Amino acid sequence: MNICFLMYPWEQIDPENDTSLALIHECVKRKHGVALCTPANLTIRNSVTSAACKVINRMEKTSSSLKGFYKQVTLREEMLPLAGFDVIFMRANPPLDPLMLNFLDSVKDDVLIINSLQGLREANNKLYTAAFGDSHNNIIPVTHVSKNKDYLVRQIDESASEKMILKPLNGFGGSGVILIEKSAMSNIKSLLDFYITNSDGTSNYVILQEYIEGAEKGDIRILLLNGEPIGAMKRVPGSDDHRSNVAAGGTVARHSLSKEEKALCKQIGPKLVKDGLFFVGIDVIGGKLVEVNVMSPGGITYMNKVYKTKLQVKVIDFIESKVLDKLQAFERRSRLRSEVENA
Repeated sequence: MNICFLMYPWEQIDPENDTSLALIHECVKRKHGVALCTPANLTIRNSVTSAACKVINRMEKTSSSLKGFYKQVTLREEMLPLAGFDVIFMRANPPLDPLMLNFLDSVKDDVLIINSLQGLREANNKLYTAAFGDSHNNIIPVTHVSKNKDYLVRQIDESASEKMILKPLNGFGGSGVILIEKSAMSNIKSLLDFYITNSDGTSNYVILQEYIEGAEKGDIRILLLNGEPIGAMKRVPGSDDHRSNVAAGGTVARHSLSKEEKALCKQIGPKLVKDGLFFVGIDVIGGKLVEVNVMSPGGITYMNKVYKTKLQVKVIDFIESKVLDKLQAFERRSRLRSEVENA
């Protein structure tokens, strides 16, 4: 199998904690061909969509540790046609680059893309949770999305909760997430100005979300593969930060899924699969879905450490099975066409 990881630059990888590196490591261990490229390296020449890739050179023995593997890897640069790969694994960080998807549209019928382009288009931002149709807020906290400052201030005033969460629509890794309290509203308009209005006169959408009791104790990151949970961890905020994201200084702990969390996964899993979103990270607080992460969901390395497991094995096993299904379907179609042509 030949797999291309469309991701952030190799130099930006955290050798000890990077989920993408864990997935790459597993592929190399299995002797698969692995190439890496960034969205900026996509190109089209003579109607062929290609990428300036960094190809991992084959190695006789692969280090068992991620840190050792990262130091061991040597790369060579090659311009390669994307349709020649079996898999393109999307691991680029948000926000989603729509031009990147336009490049990939030309090869989506030839290559297995994880996650699907249509699924990424629909689910790459925090509006996707509205697609689950939770009008009674059983699994999704009360959420407002707007760039109208007066409307947002009114929703804060009318909220039954003393606290609310404000965050940019296209943020990730906990960036820009702040806690708003009604007792400290004097600066709310200037705060909204900062979040919404850009220096060039354009404006951004923000999310205003109901504060869920217990959020100060952390949230739950659940990884779903093919609509089923394969791992979970509790993320605990640092002593001086309300955000539980590990990138923002949070720590991780073991977590067994509650009855409510299992029911939540069962409710949203089928739609994720239907939308081609096979590898997804969801953030849950108090049994309610806060975010769906579909571009580069992380957490594998932390869960592996906490549970002494190797979740990347399950992910690559699944991808191999999907590639095999695709190849078998192609061979079957070819065989049947030959029968018709030779009749």
